[in-house]
Amino acid sequence: MFQYTLPFIAAIIGWFTNYIAVKMLFRPRKKKKFLFIELQGIFPKRQAKLAEKIGKMVADELLSSKDIKDKILSPETMQNLSENIAEKLNDYLDNKFPKNYPVFSLLLGQKVKEKVRDEFLAEFKELAPEMINSYMRKFEESFDVEETIRQRVAILSPIKLEALIMSILQKEFRFIELVGAVLGFIIGLIQLALVNI
Repeated sequence: MFQYTLPFIAAIIGWFTNYIAVKMLFRPRKKKKFLFIELQGIFPKRQAKLAEKIGKMVADELLSSKDIKDKILSPETMQNLSENIAEKLNDYLDNKFPKNYPVFSLLLGQKVKEKVRDEFLAEFKELAPEMINSYMRKFEESFDVEETIRQRVAILSPIKLEALIMSILQKEFRFIELVGAVLGFIIGLIQLALVNI
């Protein structure tokens, strides 16, 4: 009768060994010494290298200074910016300017205000890309995406690092544990078959 429990015992052992293997990716969080062996979870031990790789990947594949510049200089962004400035300029010319300079406001008239607004917006559309490019050059010199991401990941506490990785790979880790149980069960069945031959 005991022999028929072999597949179930093997399944439990298979699940448990994979469960321990997944846990050991993160633990022990700090280096521990057992006799002559030093133990530390793979992710905490390799956090600096992981931070370096993530920083490089983000800068090369996901988000570069050029991507930010292209987004800012996109026609859609420039159009939204122009509309926003036109709205603020209209509010100023129609409301604040008459309150601050009532005499000038009466002398200028609506047509002159509209001309000032149109010329200002035309000048803005012409100068904005050059100004933004100049700003982005300074931004690129002072802000290194790769280094910033590397530093942020490198200073994460082991608990936060584990939570971050688990939030991304939790289903995959559960699958690994399940595969251990299934393989253990199959091995148990094979053993049972060999015992009964």
